[in-house]
Amino acid sequence: MGTTWNDTPSADRVHIAFFGKMNSGKSSLVNALAGQQISIVSKIGGTTTDLVKKPMEIHGIGACVLVDTAGFDDTGALGGSRVALAKQAAKQADLAVLVFSGEQEKAGSFEEEKRWFELLQKRDTPVIPVVSKTDTNAQADALARQIEQVFQKKPLLVSAVTKEGIEELKHALIAAAAEQNEAAKRLITAGFVRREDVVMLVMPQDIQAPKGRLILPQVQTLRELLDQKCITVCVTTDEFACALEALKKPPKLIITDSQVFRTIYEKKPVESMLTSFSVLFAAYKGDMDYFVQGAQVIGTLTEQDRVLIAECCTHAPLDEDIGRVKLPRLLRQRVGEGLHIDLVSGTDFPENLSAYSLLIQCGACMFNRKYVMARVDAAKEQQVPMTNYGVAIAYLSGILDKVEGACYGR
Repeated sequence: MGTTWNDTPSADRVHIAFFGKMNSGKSSLVNALAGQQISIVSKIGGTTTDLVKKPMEIHGIGACVLVDTAGFDDTGALGGSRVALAKQAAKQADLAVLVFSGEQEKAGSFEEEKRWFELLQKRDTPVIPVVSKTDTNAQADALARQIEQVFQKKPLLVSAVTKEGIEELKHALIAAAAEQNEAAKRLITAGFVRREDVVMLVMPQDIQAPKGRLILPQVQTLRELLDQKCITVCVTTDEFACALEALKKPPKLIITDSQVFRTIYEKKPVESMLTSFSVLFAAYKGDMDYFVQGAQVIGTLTEQDRVLIAECCTHAPLDEDIGRVKLPRLLRQRVGEGLHIDLVSGTDFPENLSAYSLLIQCGACMFNRKYVMARVDAAKEQQVPMTNYGVAIAYLSGILDKVEGACYGR
């Protein structure tokens, strides 16, 4: 069976998140858009406790994921944790739907909604205001006028029961996505290759890539190169030299796993460009200029400094794991065994970064660009240097200035 939209990784989907107070109708709208019951709907406030995500496809947007959040006025025993998850969703959201029902809000106030609206605008996230439950809310029109005055945006009137306004909401999401489609136009290998260029991918098959599978950055890069009609050669590290001999001319570009940067650099043809999957993803998902600047800080670290390593995956620790073992070992070999290194995984990421002299983010193949840039913005705001795995390893290998994509921002 061929690959379908349902196989699209979450990181490559448009994230559409729904925000609002408890019992404002968020879950009902998510269910109406999805055409099936995804979120539990109840008159009892606080029913949605964790983020509820539904992968689907909306014609005009493509592969997307609907994200239902807990009410941002949740004050229950776990209210703080639920609101924290909603804030996490705000960092990931490519598009946001802000839901008003008027049931819990004094006329013309909207203080909580204004705070969230401003939070989303700060992240350049398009916000679509919606008045829900129009089938039971006789004051929907008046509420809509008040919202338009406060937010300078005309809200949609919708009902998950009668389906009033659901098609209009889809069209509004499509229009907003069209204005935000620059990310969709981004290419992992942007500016490096053209049709019929020979590209060699060096992909060590170690415990990071379980038998029978390739890791996600390798798969995504390979598919993109095939789509660009490049002549693509895949090899393991030990077959690199044999593969070069089999080619009539050197490859235009060599993309390697960062862990064997130095090995491949020493064996590559002079005329071939060299980069890594992680370096490419640093530019694709994050801010390359900031990451290159951050890598320079490694040369100034002392044993009194603290470094935070942040990986997206939440897998069980593996022998020779790059984030938990190899990168810390390289850093301590350079700085000293006393260097303090913390590691977080998944969406765990401290709000206060002031204790750290450097942040090192993984390639972020499991996160969308919006979420990675939220971390970059937090680092910049707190003036904490930041880099990523591939850029850091290139620096530690002494070849950062020789790596394509790390020599300049894209």
